[in-house]
Amino acid sequence: MTRYAIVGGGPKEYIPNLSTYKNEDIIWIGADQGAEVIVEYGLPLSAAIGDFDSVSASSMETIKKEAHELMVYPNEKNETDLELAILYAQEQEARHILFFGVTGGRMDHTLINIQTLYPLWNSGIRAQIHDLQNQMELFGQGSHTIGRNEDYPYLSFVPITLDIWNLNLYGFYYPLEDAHLPYGSTLCISNHLIEEEGTFSFSQGILLVIRSKDII
Repeated sequence: MTRYAIVGGGPKEYIPNLSTYKNEDIIWIGADQGAEVIVEYGLPLSAAIGDFDSVSASSMETIKKEAHELMVYPNEKNETDLELAILYAQEQEARHILFFGVTGGRMDHTLINIQTLYPLWNSGIRAQIHDLQNQMELFGQGSHTIGRNEDYPYLSFVPITLDIWNLNLYGFYYPLEDAHLPYGSTLCISNHLIEEEGTFSFSQGILLVIRSKDII
């Protein structure tokens, strides 16, 4: 399945090395300064979307040359540049979206960008946020398998809804069985797998699963 990658205008130092994705079947979409990042990595810029208020005139000229599609919007608008990029990906019938450049910097931007995972998940689109230190994805009730990732060894389970019921963790250093995880609980922070694969399941609620690593 072709994946779509949306690169936002967040601080560049929070973006992982996108060169590692060069040989993958990915359609790259730049939201505002994210288009500049895609060009800097030498990746194909399928679409550049936004008001581009964070881009210099010279960089904008490069974006115009490199973008297969260019959509320029006014500064004053109801949607953020990221939301416009998401809407474009949905129009292309994307079923799996990777997000880069959507964390770090202003906390209001980071929080709302994480929240954009919910409407995508709710519409059946798999969506993941990747940054230099974290990978994030929403999961609904049921049973899920997760594999070991040495690059992001820590696993945290954060309740998005008020309650997570009957949470089970198998194959983890800290296992759980039929646990109740209320909103705000730190019970499931900083776990890790002791098997090559683990399973987690729950009967009600929505979890934000975060893979993370320390920066040394």
